[in-house]
Amino acid sequence: MSVITIQTERLCIRPFRNTDWPAVHGYMSLPAAILYMAKSVMSEAETQEYIQKQLGDDATDFALIRLADNQLIGHMVFHPWFAPRTYEIGWIVHPAYQRRGYASEAALALLRYGFEEMDLHRIIATCQPENPASYGVMEKIGMRREGHFRQCIYRGIHQDQDIWWDEYFYALLAKEWRATHG
Repeated sequence: MSVITIQTERLCIRPFRNTDWPAVHGYMSLPAAILYMAKSVMSEAETQEYIQKQLGDDATDFALIRLADNQLIGHMVFHPWFAPRTYEIGWIVHPAYQRRGYASEAALALLRYGFEEMDLHRIIATCQPENPASYGVMEKIGMRREGHFRQCIYRGIHQDQDIWWDEYFYALLAKEWRATHG
């Protein structure tokens, strides 16, 4: 995928820069911020390595910048999925900036970009049923729940028991997007 930069009324979605790692570490090191992600908190070195992997044309994650103060408040995931012209979308927002509509605004901008600029056929998103904020964003931006996969994500062992997560699967088709957005 080519490198993207998208601006909305309050936000900019742009490629990561080397200098972004401290802000990213500010939320990726918080257990509450990554509670529903399939990864653990990141050390400073892991955050720097993560940023390095996101530099260049094959980036899958993009910085989410609040325009009012040029603050990096999270990041958006946007990358090809398994089928042609199908992408996956996702987000993580620093807890200090949640519940202000930033994830919905940025996700809607990525849907628009994907369907109107990239001519995608389908965009999907997933989350755990225990994360109503995330599936609330999916529903707010017009995605529909297509599935509830039971115990499909292995999280590891806790107190000598395997821990498995359920997952909700949401999607939106280009024809559905055009029907509601012209």
